[in-house]
Amino acid sequence: MEKKFVKISQLKENSYVLIDDVVCRINTIDKSKPGKHGSTKARITATGVFQNTKKGLLQPTSADAQVPIIEKGTAQVVAVMGNLLQLMDTTTYVSFTSDIPEGLKGLKSGDEVEYMKYGESAKVLRKKVTE
Repeated sequence: MEKKFVKISQLKENSYVLIDDVVCRINTIDKSKPGKHGSTKARITATGVFQNTKKGLLQPTSADAQVPIIEKGTAQVVAVMGNLLQLMDTTTYVSFTSDIPEGLKGLKSGDEVEYMKYGESAKVLRKKVTE
């Protein structure tokens, strides 16, 4: 699980950040003005990418944030097991499992999908269109 450190002031909306070791996509960033004795603070609201939970972070803009390095790729559906998919990466041939996303209920063995993965968590983004 690779990650890099970035100043909070450099984070942008729709980018990724780790909050409590959960990979989140940033929804909004509100920056407050510095007070008499304080520094500028950033209030970040984000949604978990793999767990779909809401998270918040309040830090000085000069603090470091952990940004996950997310692996993206193409995989082939090996098996459909209830609400889980067994997938195999088409370049490394590594197998892993993922939940079936809401909009992609009709997946079957042999379909190619695009995915994102961080550590043991994986999420299918979309079915790859074959021509």
